Amino acid sequence: MDTMDDDLYRDITGFAHDTPSWFQHLAEVWTELGLLLFGVLFVIAWWRARRGDPRALAIAVLAPLATAVAYVCSELLKSVIDEERPCRAVSGALKPLVECPAYGDWSFPSNHSTIAGAAAIGLALAWPRIAALTVPMAVLMAFSRVFVGVHYPHDVAVGLVLGAVLAFVVVRITTRPVARVGQAMRGSSTGIVKWFAGPGPALAPSPAADPAAYDSPTMTFRRHDSHRH
Repeated sequence: MDTMDDDLYRDITGFAHDTPSWFQHLAEVWTELGLLLFGVLFVIAWWRARRGDPRALAIAVLAPLATAVAYVCSELLKSVIDEERPCRAVSGALKPLVECPAYGDWSFPSNHSTIAGAAAIGLALAWPRIAALTVPMAVLMAFSRVFVGVHYPHDVAVGLVLGAVLAFVVVRITTRPVARVGQAMRGSSTGIVKWFAGPGPALAPSPAADPAAYDSPTMTFRRHDSHRH
């Protein structure tokens, strides 16, 4: 029996076949080009953060790492759920615009959408001003996977949410320890390590960690003694 998701899949793929050929090719390219653009933005975000404080550097470095974690989690889910691709499972659907993935390359959740959701949120945390760019990019990438016919709508919706949540949690939990590592790297004597961490400012030392912030008992005694004379 058909489900609402099957009907929506047929509607979207039917719409795809009614679009001009140049638009179809653009959608095909975007499913992969979006990943490349996210990669470029990761590099730019890291380069900008090299002049920021260690926390900014940590978030910029964690953004792609959190995206990788999200991808691994989506792959694990795929291996457990084993959902067949709609381009084989949905009756009456038009031929997909791209080749239907081989049997065993399961559908749920969408890896592309998971990566896109994680990358969009990771970059938004590292570089808030570009959230208006990265979030629409992720949504369009997810939609393109249904448009070309290789995923159900629920595959991409869950992928987006899964990636976004995992990226947010991973970055928030690990920022502090990674910032300490970045601080240590900036003080390293190894050139490549120091270059990677960048010339940004160090963390402000706490008074307890800076003996110079306190007067020694002798110095205090001398100041008090001088006032008596």
